[in-house]
Parts: sequence; C-alpha cells; structure tokens
Amino acid sequence: MRFNKLDLNLLVALDALLRHESISRAAETLHMSQSAMSNALARLREYFDDELLVQVGRRMEPTPRAEALRDAVRDVLLRVDTTIAIQPGFDPVQSDREFKLFVSDYTLQVLAPHLMAVLAERQAGIRLQLLPQSAHPQRALERGEADLLIIPNEYGSPDHPSEPLFEETFCCLVWAGSRWARQQAISFDDYAAASHVVMQPTGGQPAFESWFMQRYGLRRHIGISTYSFGSLPPLVLHTERIATVHQRLATLAARQLPLSLIPAPVPIPTMQQSVQWHKYRSQDPGLVWLRGALGEAVERMDGVGGMGSGA
Repeated sequence: MRFNKLDLNLLVALDALLRHESISRAAETLHMSQSAMSNALARLREYFDDELLVQVGRRMEPTPRAEALRDAVRDVLLRVDTTIAIQPGFDPVQSDREFKLFVSDYTLQVLAPHLMAVLAERQAGIRLQLLPQSAHPQRALERGEADLLIIPNEYGSPDHPSEPLFEETFCCLVWAGSRWARQQAISFDDYAAASHVVMQPTGGQPAFESWFMQRYGLRRHIGISTYSFGSLPPLVLHTERIATVHQRLATLAARQLPLSLIPAPVPIPTMQQSVQWHKYRSQDPGLVWLRGALGEAVERMDGVGGMGSGA
C-alpha cells in the first residue's frame, strides 16, 4: 500500500532501523535478509532525500532528519497496532501473548510473586517480560517498548492514563545489633548525622525517598550507594548504618535477616504506586485483563501475613 508515493511497509523497516541503528539487527527483528533491509534503507533515503543513517566507525548514527522522524513513525505504527491489529476479545487461557512490564526490583520482590500466583490460578497462557526501569520510562510507552509501567505516581507521564495500585510507607531498617535497634528510636539529629545506605537508580530519577529528602532539604551522609532496593537490607548488617526503605520490603527482609524496623524521624509522604499504559491502549482487552490481574495481586499481597502498608 502506498501513501503519497511512499510504500507504507517501508515505515515498518524505518522504525526497526531507527530502534536498532543497525541493518543486521533490524533485518533480524523483521525476519528479513540483510540485503532486503539494505534495499529498504536505500528506498527510504531516496524518498526522504536524506541519508537517515550514516556509518560512524562501527556504528550507524541517525541524521537530524531521522531523529525528527523517530517518534512520529513509532506513533503511526502504534496507532495501527492498537486500532487494527489488536483482537477485539482476549482469552488469557488460550493466549500466548507477551506483555512487557517495566518494574523496579522493589516491585519484583513485593508484588510480582503474587501476580505469578494469580496467573497460575487463572491458568493464563500469557508470557511476561519484566524489564528494569529506564531513565525515561515514559519514552518506553511512546515507542511501544513497554505495555505497562509500574512506578510511583509522581514519576508517571501526564500524557497517558494511569490508575493507583497501592500505597506504600517508609521506615528505617537497621541491624538488630546496632544501637538504633537497642534504642528503638532515631532522633532527627542522629538521623541527619548517621551514615546511610541508599538506592540510586543508574541514570534516572532519584528513588522516591531520596527525592523527598532533596525537597525536604535534608542532606544525608551517604556511606553506601547501590543500584537495587533489594540490596539495601543486607548492606546494613553488622553496621550502624541506616537504610530508609519501603515498609513492605523492610518487613520481608526482617523475616529473613537480623534486622529491626524503626519509624523514620522525618515525615516521608506516602508513595502511591501506579500502573500506567499508553493512551492508545486503554481499550486493549489484553491490557485491561492484565490490569485487573494486577489489582487482584495487590489484594493477595496485602492479605498475606499482614503485609499492608502499615505493617
């Protein structure tokens, strides 16, 4: 099919080329030969009167014209996918559809196991890719690289719909043999002067509690910075360091390690964890079903062993 003399099939090739910035990887993605993809690139160059991708050393880099086309092409293809290609019905038992979810390792530990239980009970045949949060998760939605984002509401995109999943509070997690555990309290001054273990996402926004500390104007002494929430609990063992962590995660860790939970001496606001999807996919029956399964997983999570946000 052609539109204004452009073979619309070439848009699919252009999208793959701009995503991978490689002829061979783009060809592999679309199950084409490299020669066929090279031919598609040649036709695209002729139509747009631009090189689009140029060889720089061993890499191919997009031209300014290609960068300007990147999001527009992805948007067109996403509209087609969500309005024409998606089936009107969805049977989770018969479906082998793969869903891509961007989640933090905190979500992996506290919520994902309950989602797996829901899927198993419903005998769902779907497949999941649980992918790490990127520096700009909203771009993953825009480019169709993620079906759902599970993120703090404050970090979501205002351009796409979302709904709350659950609320989370924060506490201080310390070694059970520390002076903090013996006191069962930490004053504001002690908290400010103590050595802290914090999670700092690579290249992205600060973790929710760090974001609050910055706004609150509290400058903590960072003794250890790590890239995952799950590594915070063991890093305070046998030390006087403090980790300020999600209440659910702290509760899980204290069941397995000699750790104590102590109220934080600063008024950290409640975090609202939300699920977000692309505005074009609000009526996607598969995503509607999966969002419902996530809601059921939250109910299971907070119904097991008193694991609510105030546990």
